[in-house]
Amino acid sequence: MTSIDHLKKRSQALKTLRAFFYARSVMEVDTPILSSAATPDLHLRSLSTQVQVPGEADPRTFYLHTSPEYPMKRLLCAGSGDIFYLGKVFRDGDVSRRHQVEFTLLEWYRLGFDLRAMMDETVKVVQSLLGDRPVEMISYEEAFESYAGLEAVHDTDAKSCQACLAEHRVPEIVGVDADDKPLWEQLVLTEVIEPQLGRGKITCLYHYPSREAALAQLHPQDERLALRFEVFVDGMELANGYQELADADEYRRRFEADLAQRSENGLPNVPMDEALLSALAVDGLPACSGVALGVDRLLMLAFQADDIRGVLPFSIEES
Repeated sequence: MTSIDHLKKRSQALKTLRAFFYARSVMEVDTPILSSAATPDLHLRSLSTQVQVPGEADPRTFYLHTSPEYPMKRLLCAGSGDIFYLGKVFRDGDVSRRHQVEFTLLEWYRLGFDLRAMMDETVKVVQSLLGDRPVEMISYEEAFESYAGLEAVHDTDAKSCQACLAEHRVPEIVGVDADDKPLWEQLVLTEVIEPQLGRGKITCLYHYPSREAALAQLHPQDERLALRFEVFVDGMELANGYQELADADEYRRRFEADLAQRSENGLPNVPMDEALLSALAVDGLPACSGVALGVDRLLMLAFQADDIRGVLPFSIEES
């Protein structure tokens, strides 16, 4: 449990975040906590519950949302204009110094914003609570060269990544296929590069590999790259943003690919969000960019707390 002083500061911080968007005529929206569909993302585990719907013989499975992304995109398809959400989301299976099953997420979408405009605005959101700090805009490939000494990372092999980990004295990693280049590259990112990002500044890391695109557009001049960015401060990831994919057929293809990979990895199957796919196909998503920002992590930095429980009214352990 946080202190009463932090509780008061948390309240003021939430007010500041809302004021940021209201001042820019971005509409606050509510989205359902429960959904009949769930994200197929390989890295996210959805909580579920059984609901006895009146008139139905058997209880129906609903999923607690890991993000308000899908219903927000349905609102965008319906013509909502610029929108933001500030509230709770749920992700199973991860409790640590920086993670809670239930946490507060700020997510927003801006029509007509390209990747750079969205990075610029995300920096301003972070500065609204942390104050002015130097800003670093660095591409994924540049970060590997600057922070890990790996040049042209898209063309390197698994052995180069393994040598980089050894050079930076990362403890031996077992159970990873020696030739799995994408996974070794990911380990260099998380173990070597990310801890160095945002030290004394706000770092925007952009142009992730296309295999990490999620629901971002691919770069129009280089399809190896995704129009995706993440924001780091003091080695901690705060936000994840995209120049949003709009093609309904590509959404379905990516969802199906994720579901196939989930099956291959022995993860539970989850239903696709057919309501989202229908909205994308019928009404279309306007050209926009979106960002999801972990509010509790941002408050950790603002309050100089070293554990997420220090900024929460109640943690999962106290619920």
